[in-house]
Amino acid sequence: MTVKSKENVKITKRTVDACKPGERDVFIWDSETKGFGLKVTPAGNKIYLFQYRLPELRNAARLTIGKHGDPWTADKARMEAEKYRGDIKKGINPAALKKKRIQEAKANITVAELCDEYIEAVPFIILPKIGRPKKASSIATDKSNIERHIKPLIGKKRIGNIVRGDVERFQKDVASGKSAVDEKTGVRGRAIVKGGKGVAARATAVLKAIFSYAVKEGSMKQNPGLGVELFKGEKRTRFLTMPEMSRLGDAMIEAERNGVNATGIAAIRLLLTTGCRKDEILSLQWKWVDFEGGCLRLPDSKTDQKIVPLGAPALELLASCPRVAGNPHVLPGWKDKGHLVGLQKIWQKIRIVAELEDVRLHDFRHSFATVGVAGGDSLYLVGKVLGHKQSRTTEIYAHAQQDPLKAVADRAATQITAALDGKAGAGTVVEFKKRGE
Repeated sequence: MTVKSKENVKITKRTVDACKPGERDVFIWDSETKGFGLKVTPAGNKIYLFQYRLPELRNAARLTIGKHGDPWTADKARMEAEKYRGDIKKGINPAALKKKRIQEAKANITVAELCDEYIEAVPFIILPKIGRPKKASSIATDKSNIERHIKPLIGKKRIGNIVRGDVERFQKDVASGKSAVDEKTGVRGRAIVKGGKGVAARATAVLKAIFSYAVKEGSMKQNPGLGVELFKGEKRTRFLTMPEMSRLGDAMIEAERNGVNATGIAAIRLLLTTGCRKDEILSLQWKWVDFEGGCLRLPDSKTDQKIVPLGAPALELLASCPRVAGNPHVLPGWKDKGHLVGLQKIWQKIRIVAELEDVRLHDFRHSFATVGVAGGDSLYLVGKVLGHKQSRTTEIYAHAQQDPLKAVADRAATQITAALDGKAGAGTVVEFKKRGE
């Protein structure tokens, strides 16, 4: 039996099985229960529907009952359609009632369940400020905050019961270390989770974003995180001084002699001489290195596509890096086609020898910028090299501009003082001519 579109027949299992997909959606309307129907998509999906009219609605409204299969059989779908017809007789809009029930059900889920829903949806959410979804690395950071802080501290609470005080308390608890942990994650892995205001602010920002998503989806009426001010963590702008860089150079030479991973040492040198972020260097591929143009052409950095100008030392270092057949990365790892991992362990060994235990890999970026600014280059140009989109990001290095200015002040003050003291070798005295002379 072949059923044609819009034919009125009793919808049974036999009818549904007989329906074949066409080039467009095929609609079958039931001959017994008014408004009950079946849609067959070109892909072969069979979906039960209920269509109805209300005086206040200009056009017919249509509700999706469910896709054919467990739990929706033709008989169960018909019973659902009959319930909707009963609602209409009472003057109730079935679509509005269904929406309300869904919202009530969602409001009863836990924060942990909402987090799982958010993680599934976030790769497809377009961020208005940048016009694209979050990057995979940012989503991974969100997951870490969810698993390490949000779920342990507030995950069991029902989202319908969350108030602003809960969000404020969450931030304080993370800051005080209530979610801190130090545990093994495998044969060689270890997870060390710390507290602090900076960590708390980032975790709370993720929590607020999750609640904002819930509001848009209709799961929450308002975001309980609105009005909660994030803690301001201590800004760290550690940079290497020239004597420290000298010690680091000696430590890397010693490490090379002692057989420390040469690829890891090359990674550290590239971080120091390019000002790039760690992930940008570790994931760097040969096809992104433009030797003729003297730059890196990164297709997908933290700030989208980016061109990184390279100095001669960085280009020489890249040219000296060996290429591994079949591996596209400048810094290959042990696995086929993979890049170097475990740079932190290599750096840990080197920084101990260099007596730089408080220096992080990201501090190399600060050091690159500080040297550039101290050398007289403008904040604008240094920001362009680093790939900063906003000038205020580069302003943290403004302190370095005081070094060349201080040198000018030192020279001028020294010459004036020497002249006042009548010491030989004082600076040249310039006589200013009067007008008319």
